[in-house]
Amino acid sequence: MHISWLGNSAVKIQTKPLDEDVTVVIDSYKPEKGNFPRSFSPQIGLYTRGEKDSITLSGDPFVLSTPGECETKGVLVTAVQGHEEGQIFLRVDSEYLSVGHLGNASKQLTDAQLEVLADVNVLIVPVGGKGCYNAEDAVEAVNAVEPRIVIPIMFKSDIDPDADPVSTFIKAYGAKDVVEESKTIIKKKDLPQEDTRIIVLTKE
Repeated sequence: MHISWLGNSAVKIQTKPLDEDVTVVIDSYKPEKGNFPRSFSPQIGLYTRGEKDSITLSGDPFVLSTPGECETKGVLVTAVQGHEEGQIFLRVDSEYLSVGHLGNASKQLTDAQLEVLADVNVLIVPVGGKGCYNAEDAVEAVNAVEPRIVIPIMFKSDIDPDADPVSTFIKAYGAKDVVEESKTIIKKKDLPQEDTRIIVLTKE
């Protein structure tokens, strides 16, 4: 499974659960500034806060922006109601891996949300403090979920220059295992077993 960060809460997941490659794009919202793709052609398009202000997805992707559970092309997607109206948090299961995405969460997870997210292998969590968790709140959410890998998003970039830098979160978490990559490849057999790994992705 390949995961890349597109800026803000936008993430691209490339997976091969069966015999074909499947691209999942989460939160393809058009930013006010910075570099961002003009179009996407995923098989699956997911939105944590509705489809408004998003970039057009070409082709005929499966789209989900409301709570529910469905399986398409060998990928299981579970969406749980978020804290605000029109907000959801996501869980994507493929290749024997589970990935949670907390969108622009700003409140701690409820029991109902943790029921869906508590055992994910990878947690994608906002950390920049601008309309989402700050570093301390993000640490609390990570500790509640207990993933093996954490991928921070919504930190300072050309799209969001006023957000906190990712270093603030890393310091607050006290991370011992930190990896910086442009795109990460995650396999079930390679998941860390002791310290939780923080993977900082360079914005594409």
